[in-house]
Amino acid sequence: MQCRHDLVIRGGTIADGSGGALFEADVAVQGGRIVEIGRVAGTGAEEIDAKGLLVTPGFVDIHTHYDGQITWEDRLASSSLHGVTTILAGNCGVGFAPCRPDHRDLLVKVMEGVEDIPEIVMTEGLPWNWESFPEYLDSLESRRSDIDFAVQVPHSAVRVFVMGKRGADLEPPTHDDLAQMRRIVTEGIRAGALGVSTSRCLSHRTRAGALAPSVLTEEEELIALAHGLRDAGAGVFQIIPRTAADDTDPVQEMAMMRRLMVASGRPLSFTLLHKSERPQQLNIILGELEAIRAEGLPMLAQVCPRPLGVLFGLDLSFHPFRFRPSYAAIEHLPLAERVAAMRDPALRARLLAERPEHSNPAFVRITGAIDTLCELGDPPNYEPGPEDTLAARARTMGISAAELAYDILISDGGTKLLLWPAANYVGHSLDEVRPLLTRNDTLIALGDGGAHYGMICDSSYTTTLLAYWTRDRGRDLIALPQAVKSLSHDTARAVGLSDRGRIAVGLRGDLNLIDYDRLGLQLPYIRRDLPAGGRRLHQGATGYRATIVNGVPAYRDGAATGALPGRLIRGPR
Repeated sequence: MQCRHDLVIRGGTIADGSGGALFEADVAVQGGRIVEIGRVAGTGAEEIDAKGLLVTPGFVDIHTHYDGQITWEDRLASSSLHGVTTILAGNCGVGFAPCRPDHRDLLVKVMEGVEDIPEIVMTEGLPWNWESFPEYLDSLESRRSDIDFAVQVPHSAVRVFVMGKRGADLEPPTHDDLAQMRRIVTEGIRAGALGVSTSRCLSHRTRAGALAPSVLTEEEELIALAHGLRDAGAGVFQIIPRTAADDTDPVQEMAMMRRLMVASGRPLSFTLLHKSERPQQLNIILGELEAIRAEGLPMLAQVCPRPLGVLFGLDLSFHPFRFRPSYAAIEHLPLAERVAAMRDPALRARLLAERPEHSNPAFVRITGAIDTLCELGDPPNYEPGPEDTLAARARTMGISAAELAYDILISDGGTKLLLWPAANYVGHSLDEVRPLLTRNDTLIALGDGGAHYGMICDSSYTTTLLAYWTRDRGRDLIALPQAVKSLSHDTARAVGLSDRGRIAVGLRGDLNLIDYDRLGLQLPYIRRDLPAGGRRLHQGATGYRATIVNGVPAYRDGAATGALPGRLIRGPR
């Protein structure tokens, strides 16, 4: 008798996540696992004709901030719209556990400033049915989602839990404080967290401008976190270093991260962005990374295949006139009324003459980046040329870049978007990013899904890597099998997930069926579907014919099927 499987995918072109050559085969899934690859004789309760389609493992996104979103909704979009079947949250040292009741407002304000999630959204959305980190995981255990999710222990939350106001005020810890932090990390890893995270980035501040609790901590405190990993015998360390800060030597910063690895005995990955302010740092950091790995230490850099894409718009968190004094009088108005007000020549003249004012210097810096802005068209272009900048266009028109930005923003009812390539765009090109995408010491990541609701929509980077780098920018500039491997196998293994990321017998039935020639990005747009009516950027894609999680189709042709096969993934316990 022929075997009847839960699902059989027939005749697809397989990129199995190994980086090897493509091949045609059937794939059978039973009980959420891949049970057969080749010519499957048995039938399936459901069969999908994949002839002419690319079949890949589900993608694993290791740099997200869905810590809150997973508690109030059951879809982890936009990531799940771009072939991602597993996400890792709790990055950058920010999150909501552990947390005492009297510290909730503080953690919300940190997340609001660092990750651009409106305070009211978190106040309305978070259930706060936990205090310790294991209790947070138990809360997530009951959640159902479109895709799988895992979390890390965030340093800022740990510091505040242990030190209270002293932690928020950036006071140094006592020996007892350090011992408690170490125990909390160990406890979290043993309960199922995949790692611990921290941030040393000077731009990570509350909305009012106060630094996030982790940012100025000394190495002794980071070593305590590392020892927590060592005590647990598991987990990874994720860090945003301070290499881009003017007062930081990247060689010293890399040496510090090396010492963290030695102290923990565990893998470490760090954010690597190529900044135009200090372009020489990239090669210095890569040289140090190579030397550290030559010692046998498994350090990796997280990189993104497109610019860090900050989006400006009148209905978003930032635009060039957002913090200019005269804008304060109209910012509370509905969009249509704001646009009408901004058409007044007198207000226009005042806004163009003013400069941004805000207590958070990062906000002032962001809104001041006018010359390098580009209009985001449809389909969106994430590698505009120097001729596409507002400065270049304005010169040909005989006006200032600010005037051009103003005119664009009030056109089309105020819905136009401007792109600020904030990093990875040295020389108005992605040429220097290309080599980073195929190194054996980098990971494709940094999409930040679940955060930056009103300014960044980069969780679609998986689609960018496949559609742009393996096809549109020049076919085979990056080999398709290697690109698939980097989005699935490599990221899964980097955070200790050995049961997914490949199309192989015995592994998870997480799969994508992709019309490769039609694969592409849609224009980001605003939805008001967060708690309390909060708004967020949303970006879909074309070409994803099906996304299958645990053997169950969660999406077909970009639309949710209603199935919620995603669950909390815990590490070794």
